[in-house]
Amino acid sequence: MKKLGKSFYERDNVVQIARELPGKFLMTKIDGIITGGMITEVEAYEGVTDRASHAFNNRRTARTEVMYSAGGTAYVYLCYGIHHLFNVVTNKSGIPHAILIRAIEPAVGIDLMMKRRKKSRLDFTLTSGPGALSEALGIQTQHTGKSLLTGNIWLEDRGIEITQAMITKTTRIGVDYAGTDALLPYRFYIKGNKWVSRKMKGL
Repeated sequence: MKKLGKSFYERDNVVQIARELPGKFLMTKIDGIITGGMITEVEAYEGVTDRASHAFNNRRTARTEVMYSAGGTAYVYLCYGIHHLFNVVTNKSGIPHAILIRAIEPAVGIDLMMKRRKKSRLDFTLTSGPGALSEALGIQTQHTGKSLLTGNIWLEDRGIEITQAMITKTTRIGVDYAGTDALLPYRFYIKGNKWVSRKMKGL
């Protein structure tokens, strides 16, 4: 296994990076315990030109300022006052590209993930959906701005190859407000994988 490095995140094509994330592993080490799983679903957000992005038209707020950090930074925000949503910042400093991790297939520390999610039975709802996976992995808004290169949240390559034929490319979920940009095929997920989110209102 190999932790993804600076050169992976700082490339300029956020859509290409998003396409390469399914099959990689999202890991956390919280209170000394490691949990994580294989990324199965992501969405790309192309910064200032993307109406679905929090940074569209160079919008800068206390919350979104972290999006302008160098690639390899965590961007975690609160949705509906409940869900902590985890994003990977990409590109060079000053260019606010980000990728929302929407679902993972649990692999490490499953018992703790279930405890965090108050689950008694293991099924796809444990980590399918951006709010669910963050809760399972112990990711909260306090982690926004943290380095994915040196911090307690990181992505790694375990040598799993996901070919183009194994990926479905489609539109993003819950961005109808973005007009024609809502039609961009910036969501990628692994075909046939049960650990993929369902299209539900609000997530």
